[in-house]
Amino acid sequence: MSAPLVIAVDGPAAAGKGTLALRLARALDLPYLDTGLLYRATGRRMLDAGLDPASPADGQARLVTLEDLSRTDLRVPQVDRAASLVASQPTVRRILVGIQRDFAARHGAVLDGRDIGTVIFPDARVKLFVTASLAARARRRWEQMTTDPDAPDREAQIARVARELQDRDAADSSRAAAPLRAAPDAIHIETDDMSADEVLAEALRIVARMTR
Repeated sequence: MSAPLVIAVDGPAAAGKGTLALRLARALDLPYLDTGLLYRATGRRMLDAGLDPASPADGQARLVTLEDLSRTDLRVPQVDRAASLVASQPTVRRILVGIQRDFAARHGAVLDGRDIGTVIFPDARVKLFVTASLAARARRRWEQMTTDPDAPDREAQIARVARELQDRDAADSSRAAAPLRAAPDAIHIETDDMSADEVLAEALRIVARMTR
């Protein structure tokens, strides 16, 4: 009996890895886990408890369950910062690794994050690293956030988002605990000039090739 299929999808924020991972899981009938939500949930718990997210967060991380991931207040600016701070703590990462591995252990899964192919599942049968230029990522993230696509200061807002993404990239890539980087055997998908359908089709071709 072959091991359950685990597909690791890594990459920087707003590169399209979450969209790809979710659609890939649906196409292959596999469970899906956005692992970044575990850190957001931990950061949210720290804020709810009136704690500084830069302080030790292992106590709150131990309370996180998959039910926390359905909260509607995890994708707001204050949680962005809190998630980045708790994710830099090695103890928090060790606690949340167990949830991620247990999730995929029985039936396989598609997981997206920043260290799935390097730390969580280094033996995953398929490892994808999704990338895009900073300009494309900033535009996508702004479009996700905006309520006024015709705002007169659109370009200034996108530039601000680009600076925030650049800061997040620097923090994620330079942290001591599981820094953002592609696994040596990961297959890169650069999404600047690709639609979501094209990215999915390319990923499915890669999965078919790697699993036959």
